[in-house]
Amino acid sequence: MERTEKLNEQKSLPFFGIPRLFPYLKKYRKLLTWMVVCGLLGTSVDILMPVLQRYALNHFISGNTLDTLPWFIVIYVFLILFASCVNFVSCNGAMKTEVSVNRDLRTEAFNHLQTLSFSYYNQNSVGWIHSRVMSDTSRIGGLVSWTLMDAVWHTSYLVGSLVVMLVINARLALLVMLILPLIVILFSVFQRKLILANRKIREQNSKITGDFNEGITGAKTIKTLVVEEKMAKDFVADTQEYKSQSIRAARLRGAFSVTMHLASSMALAIVLWQGGYIAAEEVGTFSMFMSYAQGMMEPVRWIVDAISDVITTQVNIERLTRLLNTKSDVTDTPEVIAAYGDSFVPKKENWEPIRGDIEFDDVSFRYPDGDEYVLEHFNLKIPFGSNIAIVGETGAGKSTLVNLVCRFFEPTSGRVLIDGKDARERSQLWLHSAIGYVLQTPHLFSGTIRENLLYGNPNASEEDIARALKLVSADEVVAKMEKGIDADVGEGGDLLSTGEKQLISFARAILADPRILVLDEATASVDTLTEQKIQSAIDTIIQGRTSLVIAHRLSTVKNADLILVVMDGKIVEQGTHAELLKKKGHYFRLYTRQYEDEATSSILA
Repeated sequence: MERTEKLNEQKSLPFFGIPRLFPYLKKYRKLLTWMVVCGLLGTSVDILMPVLQRYALNHFISGNTLDTLPWFIVIYVFLILFASCVNFVSCNGAMKTEVSVNRDLRTEAFNHLQTLSFSYYNQNSVGWIHSRVMSDTSRIGGLVSWTLMDAVWHTSYLVGSLVVMLVINARLALLVMLILPLIVILFSVFQRKLILANRKIREQNSKITGDFNEGITGAKTIKTLVVEEKMAKDFVADTQEYKSQSIRAARLRGAFSVTMHLASSMALAIVLWQGGYIAAEEVGTFSMFMSYAQGMMEPVRWIVDAISDVITTQVNIERLTRLLNTKSDVTDTPEVIAAYGDSFVPKKENWEPIRGDIEFDDVSFRYPDGDEYVLEHFNLKIPFGSNIAIVGETGAGKSTLVNLVCRFFEPTSGRVLIDGKDARERSQLWLHSAIGYVLQTPHLFSGTIRENLLYGNPNASEEDIARALKLVSADEVVAKMEKGIDADVGEGGDLLSTGEKQLISFARAILADPRILVLDEATASVDTLTEQKIQSAIDTIIQGRTSLVIAHRLSTVKNADLILVVMDGKIVEQGTHAELLKKKGHYFRLYTRQYEDEATSSILA
């Protein structure tokens, strides 16, 4: 998906993407209106100042009189104070708009990511996504606030100055305005080159963010493999490429700015050239034109910067809106959302109780990025309370059935029924709220052990927590901690061992009291003694629930009601432990080989 997205960005037309932001700016239209109005009022004062200067020179100096000086001073001071007030309002509004838009876009992007299916995360790196949520939104917030105000202030000053000059001396004003077509031509020449250059910079920045993420999350692996030098070389190569692309973009932008500044300087040269004729007749008018010509240089420079920012930020807008417009592979229909709510506004009062009957009805499935079917016309009924084991070699595709039951993926055809109803006729949250999932690689959230357990059941009592911990022997982990259950687990649970994290995650799943329990090689990351404790607890926990157990160690599933044997992504055998051994097929070979390996290891030990 990353590669496809890059191609799409390169093919898109070089137009400003600001209209794509309008839906997100509606709530701030009053604030934006006040910003623009106050900005225009402040600029109007700046435009009037040279006119007052013209009056002072012509009336007080050339006219050799001070008759209106008191009123002139009052008006002048009033305009300065008025400009200060309206500029404060516009600056304050710009600051509020920037932080508010950043907050809203990041919140929407984060919430939208929660709704996307697993396939999106399988195809996009953490750095890639992080760059969109943080870096892109920051640039967009600056665009709709400070860049907008720069455009208002300086464009209005430029236009207002030209209008005043046209009124005072149309001939000289028209000579100055001859520069404007040159600016338009220069802009059209540089625009597309700057867009493409900045797209490359943003993509390279995403790579660097990804390098940071891998360097931090994979720190232990990097050290144990002694690949610090390789990681450093890769990072230096990416940053060197970023530097090269940034220099190329800076040269383009510099050439653009210098050329535009040259054009604005030509306006001043024209005034100096023709101004001598005016100065001979009216020194105030000449001074006013000089002020406007000099003042036009700053707006032109700022307009160039604003245009460059818009061009640069267009890439950020494209990337963020493409993320926000990405559709999940698994979605609820509008009818389902209306009846049951969504992940953020659930209508729990309409949720039916879940018993835990599961049925695969003529299910065929292939992954979104795959060509071959993993399941074809598969049928299976799993009555409530059944213990179903899914076994097979590593990479055989054991998680496919679980992913379909949990609605992490949708069937390509056919139906997955929960309590006799198509799972797609209910909300995802309705189903997920009844599922307890223990992963092979446990994940804990930053915070304390207690906070992590309460993710499973926010309303759990102290007795419920103590019972869940004891059931899986996680109470021994808590007892070793200095602060007990209120001990911090670190980012991702890194302050605990893998086995300890697994025990806490197991207790968390139990605390949720799910009707459907999924154990994805839940004992693979723990030692033999802990595995025995957990296995003993599992036999108790699965009572009164429908359980799906993905297992590598076949000795743990001998008592399962049904064992599904997966090979090359397909179910090749199914039956009880005794039935499958009698068949002497794939399961028999797996079990025999594993038993021999364990016996050999035991003898050698």
